[in-house]
Amino acid sequence: MKKLIIFDLDGTLAQSKASLDEEMATLFSRLIDTVKVAIISGGDWPQFEKQVLSNLTEEKHLKNLSILPTCGTKFYRYKHGWKELYAENFTADEKTQITTALNDAIKLSKTKVAKTWGEQIEDRGSQITYSALGQKAPLDEKKDWDPKFVKRKKIKTILDKTLSNFSVQMGGATSIDITKPGIDKAYGIRKLKSVLGIKISEMLFIGDALFEGGNDHPARTTGADCIQVRDPDETKRVIESIIACLGGKPVKLKPTRNKQNG
Repeated sequence: MKKLIIFDLDGTLAQSKASLDEEMATLFSRLIDTVKVAIISGGDWPQFEKQVLSNLTEEKHLKNLSILPTCGTKFYRYKHGWKELYAENFTADEKTQITTALNDAIKLSKTKVAKTWGEQIEDRGSQITYSALGQKAPLDEKKDWDPKFVKRKKIKTILDKTLSNFSVQMGGATSIDITKPGIDKAYGIRKLKSVLGIKISEMLFIGDALFEGGNDHPARTTGADCIQVRDPDETKRVIESIIACLGGKPVKLKPTRNKQNG
């Protein structure tokens, strides 16, 4: 029986940069009432506050929830409020090197876009994230830009050479995440093992980008059992099954209603 259920966020628990919908919030709240849960995602802490925490129905079981922003380069736990346990931040020189390499790779890959919504390159402290259409792009635009990861693979191939001393992974709908070497979702899983005292064999990871090059793929390298999901709707069915297997109370749901924010 698994003691820790780990999730990706965008594309797994919610649409890209959108809040948990009502059904997911209900299911997720019931899950953290039943078992320890963690989320590891490329988003930074404010994104977790907006997408996840503001939508949970109860706070009393937050002690069962661990949050690892920016692909595991930060770690937050709840104890009389949310506390940051660590942050593997870049130096100023590293940020300059990454930003320069990103701009060069975009030009060389010929993937430059005509219209953007907000900044394309975001400094998240411990992670630099490239969002091809900008940080505030509409979800429909993002879904249509690179659904099969072809464009981002061109950029990643170049970055794997020019930023060989960093970790470069694709995630979300249009993004590429760059972190320090060896710091990715596998690093986050090992940190969960250390902090929570739970064996990796007792963990289950659920994500939508477990394929080679996806930012969930490092989770597979840890030996943790993994479930690839198509989208948040499929994740909901997985959560329902986990709750049933763990003997949690049945979840009474209202009719599904699509809700997209941000």
